[in-house]
Amino acid sequence: MASFGDHPPLPEILEELLLDDSVSTVFLKAECKPRVKSGHISSLSLNELERELWDKPSLENLSDDLSLIIEQNSARSDCFIEIEREGCKVMQIGDLRVSCAWPPFSDAWEITVVRPVANLQLSDYKLDQELINRISNHHRGIFVVGKPGSGKTTFAQAIASYLDSEMGAMVKTMESPRDLQVPQRVTQYAPLEGDLEKTAEIIFLLRPDFVIFDEVRRARDFEIFGDVRLAGVGLLGVTHANSGLQAIQRLVGKVELGLISQVLDTVIHIEKGKINQVLELKMVVRAPTGMESDLSRPVIEIREFPSNRLTHEMFAFGSEIAVVPVTGSGEDGGSPAWNLAAEELKREATRLTGITVKHAKFLTDSSAAVYVDDSAIGSMIGSGGEGIRRLEQDIGIKLDVQSVQELPRGLRKKLEKSNYSDVDTSSWSNKPGRNWDSKSGKAKRGKGRKNRR
Repeated sequence: MASFGDHPPLPEILEELLLDDSVSTVFLKAECKPRVKSGHISSLSLNELERELWDKPSLENLSDDLSLIIEQNSARSDCFIEIEREGCKVMQIGDLRVSCAWPPFSDAWEITVVRPVANLQLSDYKLDQELINRISNHHRGIFVVGKPGSGKTTFAQAIASYLDSEMGAMVKTMESPRDLQVPQRVTQYAPLEGDLEKTAEIIFLLRPDFVIFDEVRRARDFEIFGDVRLAGVGLLGVTHANSGLQAIQRLVGKVELGLISQVLDTVIHIEKGKINQVLELKMVVRAPTGMESDLSRPVIEIREFPSNRLTHEMFAFGSEIAVVPVTGSGEDGGSPAWNLAAEELKREATRLTGITVKHAKFLTDSSAAVYVDDSAIGSMIGSGGEGIRRLEQDIGIKLDVQSVQELPRGLRKKLEKSNYSDVDTSSWSNKPGRNWDSKSGKAKRGKGRKNRR
């Protein structure tokens, strides 16, 4: 692969647009003026240039010229066509990635030229030695995450170079497209016959110490990531996510809960070219925070590194795999686990009775209040309290039926607007699992009586 800033001579008009070293991306589209994205990675800006509009013939000619450059430099390992499909072509020309699109794939002809923003070494990041040791351990599974243009690929390149030159490790990459700027000794593999799973099968035979998996995007990519890591290979994946927690959640449903911490134990979130947060994952067997001790189960702790501060817990809860914050509470107060249980109680009570439960709130480990419309209270309780007794027996906890009008005004308005409880479910991930499991454990038949009849 080419080194930073190295590429064959380009058509003059394109060289002019790339003359400014701060330009990282050039956007050319038919019937539009050229635009460039430039600046430091921490403050990139998109600017339209005061030049003539590009037209379709000019873009077609430029695409042909770029293809010719690849033919003329076929001896170079960094000049090749990465992807060629109907309406699209992706080329690597030195350190430049050139993407061409035309109808019917796009609405008009366009060419986008991307070059690396920076070429950094791991020492440039001034990392804590403890984190460097963690990265260098080939028994690790690591995600480098961030938004597009955040610098995550640049950081992954720095890690690859460090492992190759400083650690003396055998490093391979899996990429689509292949655009990492890594030492020549690091072999870069594309999807074999269009399938990264086949690439992984070959890599297993090569006995690498580390594999860099660039652009983990689709559900199948996450499954392949898990398979490679469970084979015992040190693995670093690069993926798009707004936070480290979101990257972890994307593994839910693709990897068994008990294996997640074996597949992924470190998440490094990059923002504006700097490390914003490092998370580590570890599995323990205990009751989730806020639950009774007899509800012990496998729990994956998500902690900040190196402070070891516990931020979230991941565990099976009824039919869900939940990722729950361990701090904070809803408008009703109580632990996040209680709030999670209340949300599940609301759904289950609605299912069993056919009456819409607008809100639920746990009062103790074995009692809760459910809130329904005034007109539904009588139906929920039933003749002589028979209805609520059956519901208490099915769910296994003591219930108090209340009018939704007794809720705080602000919460009522929120419920009316969203038809959801006050619990923030944005950090939860779901997948099919076991039958519903109440906050207090298995149903205790015959126990619990209604407060309000």
